[in-house]
Amino acid sequence: MIATTATTTAPAAVLRPAESQQVFRTVLEALSRPGVPQDLPQDLVHSTDPAVLPVLALADLGTGVCMLEESTKWADAAALATSAPMRPLELARLVAAVRPVTTAEITRLCRGTAPAPEDAALAALAVSDVDGGDRRWRISGPGVPGELTLAPRGLPEGFVAARAEAVAGYPAGIDVLLVTDDGRVVGLPRTTTIFEED
Repeated sequence: MIATTATTTAPAAVLRPAESQQVFRTVLEALSRPGVPQDLPQDLVHSTDPAVLPVLALADLGTGVCMLEESTKWADAAALATSAPMRPLELARLVAAVRPVTTAEITRLCRGTAPAPEDAALAALAVSDVDGGDRRWRISGPGVPGELTLAPRGLPEGFVAARAEAVAGYPAGIDVLLVTDDGRVVGLPRTTTIFEED
């Protein structure tokens, strides 16, 4: 249940186990089928910022979290709801950007190492849409049937190059979720290749 308490300005964003499982399944499906939009549960989307839901579902006591936001509202909410430690961007394994992300922030995300690729960040980035943007992407790789096209709106110029740098040391690298306001999620795991058309 997601609710707002009278004693704090931060929403008490506690997900019930069944809700966490639903979000977890959506995230898994998005990362297993890169480029194919998956839907977060609509009742949750209407109650909170959709980009925060993966963090709320996946965070725990041992998972460092970073919220990229204009205030500390969602950082406070996630700490209260999950007891996860808040970490600097470079050390966080779960990141939610509820404001526009910068290319510098993409390159600062934790990439893990070749012996411990599981230490890399999963970053959920709020975007206005996964289509209709100025730059068209062609994506390919494991889980992609041939080649798919996307044209996200709400990402900075240079995102593709910054992300390519962040995944260049495979199996280390970052995994990204593009999350729209209406709760669609597109996964871009580190194994996915993105070609940006001119």
